[in-house]
Amino acid sequence: MPETDEFERVQQTVQWLDDRIDESPEIAMVLGSGLGALADELADATAFSYGDIPNYPVSAVEGHAGELVFGRLEGRPVVVMSGRVHYYEGWSAKEVTLPMRTFGQLGIERTLITNSAGGVNPDFSPGDLMVISDHLNLTGTNPLRGLNDERFGPRFPDMSDAYTEDLRSIVHAAAARLDIDLQQGVYAGMAGPSYETPAEIRMLQTLGADAVGMSTVPEAIVANHMGMEVVGISCITNFAAGLGNEKLDHEDVKRVAAEIRDTFATLVKAITTDI
Repeated sequence: MPETDEFERVQQTVQWLDDRIDESPEIAMVLGSGLGALADELADATAFSYGDIPNYPVSAVEGHAGELVFGRLEGRPVVVMSGRVHYYEGWSAKEVTLPMRTFGQLGIERTLITNSAGGVNPDFSPGDLMVISDHLNLTGTNPLRGLNDERFGPRFPDMSDAYTEDLRSIVHAAAARLDIDLQQGVYAGMAGPSYETPAEIRMLQTLGADAVGMSTVPEAIVANHMGMEVVGISCITNFAAGLGNEKLDHEDVKRVAAEIRDTFATLVKAITTDI
């Protein structure tokens, strides 16, 4: 995507959606592998296939439905990305984050970003939910690289509260009310698509990471660039390399995500009324 065309491309996407939706969403939700079923919970839903939306990247990853769904969750107007594209599929960082740019230009001020992640913290187990307190960008790139368009945000955005503390407090309070065990920690974003080696996991532990995955970081950076508030939740689907006895397999990631899906959906619905 030529940098000079990015704003115009986003405006094309925004206009296409504006012409087809009746209500502007207040919250954007990005759902990761195996977690997209939450989109089925929306009332008065209108769904668009990514392939039909101008300029929208389309994922080829199994477990990502590839639909943008507008509707109401717990009475709040929301838009849900059921599935996402990843940098490792060959898209540029700017293309990966075009949906987040679209949300910002639609006037959305808060976004929930979820993912499936490997547990780097040895105290974490598959099936745990982790609210993201911060991240390590180890993807080797940044979606803000290149010319900056001030219509999106400043050249050097502050990232000291990348995952908004107030929103994290809301998630913790909701989890406590629902008696849901909730971890908190640092998410390490890697480029993928290969899983990490045991040596890389030891490196991440030294750096202070608690979970690792191949998404979320570019979207969080762009959301902060546009002044959006971000809350992130990871579903820990496996022990990271070297911490368990099993070889890592995407089928296991989807299976564990499916097992925690109901708990995850209950938590998200509970926080939707407050964020």
